[in-house]
Amino acid sequence: MTKDQCFYIGYISKTRGLKGEVQMFFEFDNYMDLDLEMVFLEIDKKLVPFFVDKIKLQNNSTAYVNFEDIDHIDKAQPLLRKRVYLPNDKMPERDPDDFTYHDLVGFIAIEEGEGELGEITHVQEMPQQFIATVDIDGRDAMFPLNEDFIVGIDPEEKIIVLKLPEGLIDMYLE
Repeated sequence: MTKDQCFYIGYISKTRGLKGEVQMFFEFDNYMDLDLEMVFLEIDKKLVPFFVDKIKLQNNSTAYVNFEDIDHIDKAQPLLRKRVYLPNDKMPERDPDDFTYHDLVGFIAIEEGEGELGEITHVQEMPQQFIATVDIDGRDAMFPLNEDFIVGIDPEEKIIVLKLPEGLIDMYLE
């Protein structure tokens, strides 16, 4: 299984207790709709399958998970901060009209004053807002995604036009 055959859903954030239980943090919007019988964890740049023995979904974008054969904290410890994926065929069906900020990954970001910034490589949800990441000359440039800064989005052309606060992008260009 390779990354292009999967989609990212979150990461293992911490261990819980002594019996190998871990907390999974979801960065996938509709995590309650996911089929979580088996997940893939990215270990040493490879996707390794893990079978879920028991899972308790929480309302705060987390779940408490017991994996088969992980029955002690010492076995769970190496899983911390590992990214979690599911196969593309496990992607829940979505209404085509439901467009979220996460859908902007792969879009070209254009700033009205600076021109083309590059492709959005990551969108993450922070407590106050969503943050997009663009690779500018090998450096990760981050900027907020909110209605005040978005001039327009063209889903057909995969372009987002922005009017960002003055000086924000200059920090990354120096």
